[in-house]
Amino acid sequence: MFLLDISNVNDVNSASNYLPIGIQLFFAIGFIGVMMGLSHVLGPKRNTTDKLQNFESGIESVGNARQPMAVKYFLVAILFVLFDVEIIFFYPYAVNFRELGWSGFGAVGMFVGFFLIGFYYILKKGALNWED
Repeated sequence: MFLLDISNVNDVNSASNYLPIGIQLFFAIGFIGVMMGLSHVLGPKRNTTDKLQNFESGIESVGNARQPMAVKYFLVAILFVLFDVEIIFFYPYAVNFRELGWSGFGAVGMFVGFFLIGFYYILKKGALNWED
């Protein structure tokens, strides 16, 4: 028997419909807190000089970390994020393509067209050419 009888609930957006989600969220956060606390209390605490030394990816650091980096790296990263976010907009169309009909197809066609124009512009500007 359930503690909450939701068979008589007619309102889809009532607060009682979100109670299971709240309970699951409460238990998930509690579980994470308990596991982190247990690992802190029961875990080993040996602060040796080797353990306290800085390293990155298991490799000891050599030299200054403040070396200049190529702007191309950041440009490609920003372009990746930009085009990756644009691809997300295809999912609602894929889910609702039958209901959207030809007008939805035209809108997605324009979106793809603008997407390709932007990609062509990036290629013409040489933003993806690494050899300079």
